[in-house]
Amino acid sequence: MRRISLLPALTVALAALLAGCGSSSTSTTTTTASTPASTPATTPSSSTSSSSGVSVATANVSGLGEILVNSQGHTLYVFEPDKHARVTCTGTCAQLWPPLKLAGGQRATASGHVNAALLSSLPSPEGGQVATYAGWPLYTYVSDSTAGQATGQGLETNGGLWYVIGPAGNVIKKTP
Repeated sequence: MRRISLLPALTVALAALLAGCGSSSTSTTTTTASTPASTPATTPSSSTSSSSGVSVATANVSGLGEILVNSQGHTLYVFEPDKHARVTCTGTCAQLWPPLKLAGGQRATASGHVNAALLSSLPSPEGGQVATYAGWPLYTYVSDSTAGQATGQGLETNGGLWYVIGPAGNVIKKTP
């Protein structure tokens, strides 16, 4: 008796779903980064938020250099369509790329080589505030399952490109 595996069909279906989430664009993923090694520049706390807000730190990621991470060491990304001015990733996009949300009254705090003067927040169309750096709303990526991964770097999904950001506020467009 022959067994049939559904894994290849499910993988293709999932890839098609993720490529089209939140966008009418027919763009697909153009670049996939490998899992890089990282060296945190700070010792992140065990929680993404505290009574004063969420922490934004830095880490060195192989092939990308020093980039921004959240308090758990997960890579923070910017979305080109935001044009460092507003939050545009909402709905299904925000399920794949969760924004770095601030609870009521909280603010983002800097550690490591993060410039506190570049930290701020913008209103989210879905309510609340999203932490920003140099005007760019900050997001994590659900496929980055451990600290130091940057698998979202250079991906074109949800209607635009996703990149990491450096502590000087520079969007890093190279791929590792």
